[in-house]
Amino acid sequence: MENSLNNSVRKNRTICLPIKEASYMEIVQDSRTFRLWIDENITNYPGLFPPQIQQGYLMKDDRTPKKQPIPIRRIEIDGVSYSIRPSFVMPYMTGFTEDVEPALFMRKFSVPYWALARNYGRDPMYWYRLECSLGRNSIVGTTIQKEQDLPKDLVVDEKHSKHLGEKNYIATTVGAHCVLGVSITKNSDESSLFKAYEIFKEEARTLAPAYTPTTVNTDGWAATQNAWKKLFPKATLILCILHIFISIRDRLRRKARSLLKVVAEYFWNCYHSPDKFHFAQRIRRFCEWAEGNESLPGVVFDKIQKLRKKRSLFATAYDFPEAHRTSTMLDRAMQRMDRHLFSTQYFHGKNSSAELSIRGWALIYNFAPFNPYTQKLSGWQSYAEQLNQFRYHDNWLQNLLISASLGGFRRPPQNPV
Repeated sequence: MENSLNNSVRKNRTICLPIKEASYMEIVQDSRTFRLWIDENITNYPGLFPPQIQQGYLMKDDRTPKKQPIPIRRIEIDGVSYSIRPSFVMPYMTGFTEDVEPALFMRKFSVPYWALARNYGRDPMYWYRLECSLGRNSIVGTTIQKEQDLPKDLVVDEKHSKHLGEKNYIATTVGAHCVLGVSITKNSDESSLFKAYEIFKEEARTLAPAYTPTTVNTDGWAATQNAWKKLFPKATLILCILHIFISIRDRLRRKARSLLKVVAEYFWNCYHSPDKFHFAQRIRRFCEWAEGNESLPGVVFDKIQKLRKKRSLFATAYDFPEAHRTSTMLDRAMQRMDRHLFSTQYFHGKNSSAELSIRGWALIYNFAPFNPYTQKLSGWQSYAEQLNQFRYHDNWLQNLLISASLGGFRRPPQNPV
């Protein structure tokens, strides 16, 4: 994991900056004007550059790629060369942002690649590769621009999936409504999940070396909890209470639907308790009611008793008012993920391409625009903008590409303040 991260940092030497095509073509031929433009961006957006940029830089050569007639200039920072790419073109000059943006927006709704090819040209593999190319960027570093905005309260779980017909799992980390980590693992044991979730830790620690979440909401799977205890020993694990209710609800729907409303009222009355004392008291009354109700199915009775046995674990959330007591935020993201996986008939090809595919999906989920009505209510057009409270560009795809400057692997100074 660490080697792959270091390789990603080493290879990402492209700085993406916002500018219109006409303006760029005017200044790119004149090195002095081009330098003034870079200086302006350093002042306005210092986070898009390596921290060593403050020590100065040298102008280097320029080149014109064969794929697109767009001249690209390079600069040298602390002995390392970096390419300056305008945001109106895609990485590796695979297309103009304005041309591919409508099709990639459709991927938010899992429109298949062949349909994109039919409506927007090219071939299905072009759109597949374009989405996968987004996955090369750090999800955390692209989504979050400032280390102080890293969420202190996370929700994690594994999504069951398939790769070439064999079962696998997608270790998913969500915070501040954004998908911050997705990694595929073949097994759900502690060691495998540790390695899968460790990618999130490495990307977060690249942005903020001392980062540790305050709370992590998980289900009752011991392997998940043990993996996160090893990753962040100082973090407090919060047991998701929603899983208890879902298991009760599903069984009552099949065996005793008439009892569902009564049980739901008891359960959510416990959930909305103002403090630990009332929480324990209401659970006790809930269990007393269950013990006196002979029509209650045995499997549901066992779930209610489980709620009482683990009430101290559920009550931990009262010590952290900002913590997530349920996995609702993650469930919303997983609903989208489920549609994405179903539309592609899950994963095919190599493990590396499957990993890039789901990572590309995560960044589209974070940056693609909301429903216009939601935008009107929140004032922001995506989860990433809502988290950062700003945007680099009004076009969501250009905003993503600019946010992914240096691949999102922008290391802070060696001795951060």
